[in-house]
Amino acid sequence: MDSSNPGASPSVPAPGEPPFAAADEGVGGIRRGLVPGHAFEAFDWQVVTEDGADLVMEMQITPKVVNGSGALQGGLMATLIDSVAGFCVMQGDVAGRRPATSEMQISFLAGARVGPVRAAAHVLRRGGRSVVVRVDVRDVGADDLLVAAGTLRFALGGPGAGTEAGAGTDAGVGTDAG
Repeated sequence: MDSSNPGASPSVPAPGEPPFAAADEGVGGIRRGLVPGHAFEAFDWQVVTEDGADLVMEMQITPKVVNGSGALQGGLMATLIDSVAGFCVMQGDVAGRRPATSEMQISFLAGARVGPVRAAAHVLRRGGRSVVVRVDVRDVGADDLLVAAGTLRFALGGPGAGTEAGAGTDAGVGTDAG
């Protein structure tokens, strides 16, 4: 976080940068607060660009992240999906509010075995209290095979999020509510 603005949201890393740096460095402040040796350090990932996507990250498939059959472990793919969607939300107008994943649905369509995998996020709806993001994950080295698709909802918490009952649930998705 920017120490001159303690309420500011973490920034999104630039293309070519890893989303999390060493504990004492921080990329746009995102890495700060995670302990040395955090699980994210096992990921070899970086932000890349792709036409038509709101935010894209690539992750190498290494022995540290595969399951017994040699495919990217599903829980780690879910973490990649959640992370790229969260960074996508943070690059929009969140007015100092911190997004929190409130709902995530993932369809695992094929094993990612070659790599890198590329997770492309697209904002479907940005409301006053929540944001809905779709993430498609492709195995680039396997002819861009679609390996997973996820839809996530993020509640926007903190200043300006509202205190009424149900704040952050934005039940009016697809309407002008929220």
